[in-house]
Amino acid sequence: MELIDNQILLKLGISAILGLIIGLERELKRKPAGLKTSLVISITSCLLTIVSIQSAYTFPKFHNVPVNMDPLRLAAQIVSGIGFLGAGVILKKGNDNITGLTTSAMIWGAGAIGIAVGASFYLEAIAGVVLLMISVEIIPAFLRKVGLKQLSQKDIQIKIIVQHKENIDSVISNLETMQITLESIRIRDLLDKGHLIELKALVGYRKPVSEIYTEISDIKDVISTDIEI
Repeated sequence: MELIDNQILLKLGISAILGLIIGLERELKRKPAGLKTSLVISITSCLLTIVSIQSAYTFPKFHNVPVNMDPLRLAAQIVSGIGFLGAGVILKKGNDNITGLTTSAMIWGAGAIGIAVGASFYLEAIAGVVLLMISVEIIPAFLRKVGLKQLSQKDIQIKIIVQHKENIDSVISNLETMQITLESIRIRDLLDKGHLIELKALVGYRKPVSEIYTEISDIKDVISTDIEI
């Protein structure tokens, strides 16, 4: 019995360490589900998997009950439960951008790692964490460096108030010279005689927001600038 207890403690410990790695990556990026969330998910997923497997074999043996139990039945429900947590971190911003998808996937991954450790697939769990870290950190950074345009740009929403209607074309032309890729443009009149230009655009991933704001504010006839990432 002592050996079994030690094995359980080992599994929970490994699960905690691997969950810590996943959570730390999210925490350093200030994501909504960070260190504590990943730790709790990984450890509890591991514990529930252990309980599921142990009860499937221990209960019939010690109580002489002729029943067949699925050793991973409880573990299978973990995936469904984690789905609710994952959905909670997916957010839609005011500029119609969807955020939290990677964090949601990492929550699901933390649960999967816990299940793998609980089922004694230690090497597979470690390999899974390594591949997760490579996938979310190293590969995107590498692809940005080699110059893939889609991965080297970020989405922004720009709102500009222009005083005179005849300068709208000039303002838009200035934006295009700033290496800002315009995806959509909406223009409407304001009650105070100004004109609002709403744009969805792409800019360089490393370009500071303050620099974009300053460049747009310096354009002739621009009286107000608002930028959201």
